[in-house]
Amino acid sequence: MPYTEDFRSFKEKDMRQYLDLLKHIMDTGAVKTDRTGVGTKSVFGYQMRFDLSEGFPLLTTKKMFVRGIIEELIWFLNGDTNLKYLADRDVHIWDSWPYKAYLQKIGQPVPSNDSEEWNTGMIAFLGKIKSDEAFAREYGNLGPIYGYQWRSWPAPDGRHIDQITDVIEQLRKSPDSRRMVVSAWNVADIGEMAKAGLPPCHCLFQFYVANGKLSCQLYQRSCDTFLGVPFNIASYALLTMMMAQVCDLELGEFVWTGGDVHVYGNHFEQTKLQLSREPLPLPKMRLNPEVKDIFAFTIDDFTLEGYQSHDAIKATVAV
Repeated sequence: MPYTEDFRSFKEKDMRQYLDLLKHIMDTGAVKTDRTGVGTKSVFGYQMRFDLSEGFPLLTTKKMFVRGIIEELIWFLNGDTNLKYLADRDVHIWDSWPYKAYLQKIGQPVPSNDSEEWNTGMIAFLGKIKSDEAFAREYGNLGPIYGYQWRSWPAPDGRHIDQITDVIEQLRKSPDSRRMVVSAWNVADIGEMAKAGLPPCHCLFQFYVANGKLSCQLYQRSCDTFLGVPFNIASYALLTMMMAQVCDLELGEFVWTGGDVHVYGNHFEQTKLQLSREPLPLPKMRLNPEVKDIFAFTIDDFTLEGYQSHDAIKATVAV
């Protein structure tokens, strides 16, 4: 049975509110140009709320790459900014931007990112990232992106601020604080981030405690709604769960707030397919209860239970 708005009362339990967003963009979005040249339908300002006690907010109308979500989050929390960590684990969500930057740096033309030439060159590039440490240091470095800003924000006096550690200390000692904010939007570093990666799309998040429950709100300035947003929702929901566990708090809400919320023109047909599918119940994500250090989690500490989904829907990322 295809998705319809008649099922809104269940939306927190099976991601129907995400489908509401897709439909809203397709029905009302303004047609806009963009940096990639692909073009979008776009709306400005949107919010979704997910009660984490109802289940893990993982999309079911297409199969999601859960291991990639977890490994990327661990990568951020490690403060790592080099592609090699992900490449070594066969996680390829960041490949396109450093590969494009590499081609530009060595003076080679950049082929279409859905072409055979692009795919063949990408395989060779990733092979060198994995096998050649000097090559990886030079061309796998994505600049001062999320992990660097989260864990090592540069202060004017030469210090480096670990925002994640600071927030954990506040959650434990001053849970009513209104300053439990982590920012990746370091204005001075935007140009450097853009050279081999992207300026932060999910750029600021804030934690909130009430009645012993931890909630998190993310502000995402630029939202690739078909490819990126489901990934971002699951990632920050998972981060909230991890923070709650290490701070001995119960689960509250994850609140997603988007700025420029768009669907790329080369994702329109995939979006229509997704909207034709009936959502399935949310799965559960189990964390190893023995882990009490946010930086000690490994991929083996996460168990997804009861995940049912429709088939994956392939789409090309706009670079």
